[in-house]
Amino acid sequence: MSAVSALIAAHRSGQNVGLYSVCCSNEQVLVAAMQVAQRYGTPLLIEATSNQVDQFGGYTGMTPAQYRDYVLALAREHGFPEQRLILGGDHLGPNAWQRLPAEQAMAHARELIAAYAAAGFHKIHLDCSMACADDPTPLPDDTVAARSAELARIAERSAREAGRPPPVYVIGTEVPVPGGEASLHGGVAVTRPEAAAATLEIHRRAFAAPDLAPAWERVIAMVVQPGVDFDHSQVQHYDAPAAAALSDFIETQPRLVFEAHSTDYQNEAGLHALVRDHYAILKVGPAATYAYREALFALAAIEQSLVPAERRSDLVDTLDRVMRERPQHWVKHYSGDAQQLRLLRAYALSDRCRYYWGEPELQTAVHTLIDNLSAQPLPEILLRQFLPEQQREVEAGRLAAEPLALIRHKVAQRLAEYARACARNGAGTRTAVDNESDGAKALSQR
Repeated sequence: MSAVSALIAAHRSGQNVGLYSVCCSNEQVLVAAMQVAQRYGTPLLIEATSNQVDQFGGYTGMTPAQYRDYVLALAREHGFPEQRLILGGDHLGPNAWQRLPAEQAMAHARELIAAYAAAGFHKIHLDCSMACADDPTPLPDDTVAARSAELARIAERSAREAGRPPPVYVIGTEVPVPGGEASLHGGVAVTRPEAAAATLEIHRRAFAAPDLAPAWERVIAMVVQPGVDFDHSQVQHYDAPAAAALSDFIETQPRLVFEAHSTDYQNEAGLHALVRDHYAILKVGPAATYAYREALFALAAIEQSLVPAERRSDLVDTLDRVMRERPQHWVKHYSGDAQQLRLLRAYALSDRCRYYWGEPELQTAVHTLIDNLSAQPLPEILLRQFLPEQQREVEAGRLAAEPLALIRHKVAQRLAEYARACARNGAGTRTAVDNESDGAKALSQR
């Protein structure tokens, strides 16, 4: 039994444990995630999405094998035990190619999932929920399930041929939009229990072929909508009574839990409640890079007070300029006048500026910012103004007043909420005061 399967089994046996998934490729976010997992003794599930990483490179420029090597190198560099690291593939299917005819899009999806499975990605989210160019809309559940089963068959074969352990799978047809909704409008509705039951039965039939029976036994979760989401400016928080019927349904299904997408920006109490109610796999992505952006902007404000204009990174203005020059990652998502667009580019909860940190100009700006602030002591009064929570840790001697340590601590604060919600042995019930008093040092080491 894999570590993921064992954890899900522990949850279904009555233990209040879960698994949080960090969907990100940002180096500082991943290092912070490793520090948090070390602090709380949790496994670390890192997932790449199908638009981030694919056989052609995705928007990160990495194939699945290259992304695996990148994460493993970070783990070795920062002393994170590789045996506690789990790699996952999110939204694996024709998502990136849905403007193509179905057969063409699925051909790419077959290559995609083969590459992920061969590279050792253990947790596979089968997502064929999107209609391709010549498909009916909405796509019938039978078609979604049949395509998912086809991809599972390829994953099984590819993992076996590469000498990898067989993957575990997540299924579902009510899949939230990757990265959050464009607008919540009146809010998102909770999946109806009868819809979840129908989805499960349709997939069970699709996996009925003898060669897929072992794969079906490794389906650990369904993606559903528990009524949590976010758009550019607001968050829909978890309402446990509204989702109670859905939680009751999964209790009738041995060995399965729910996977909750778009849990970014939920408060910590909501994360604990989600795990309690069998949404035992929590996905986080934009909230982590949002915290990274917050830290950089705070450091840029400190830089403005310390560094002559001609030597500054101009990080904030550089980010906006690059986003305006290369608008493909946000122009279809944000709307409004010039002022509103500028605010959204920088501060929207959907955090579409996360797509830009790898651009050469932004990498140079970040390096300049870090170098400028590493060359001199950071005044306490400026840390109090722009990074007050981090300053308290510096004052207590638990955090170095160094740019990278401050950035990682800012991200770790967000990710630690997920770790506490999911951790064993009562760690999930720790308070923020407990964490600050004896745990922050572990989160702050460079």
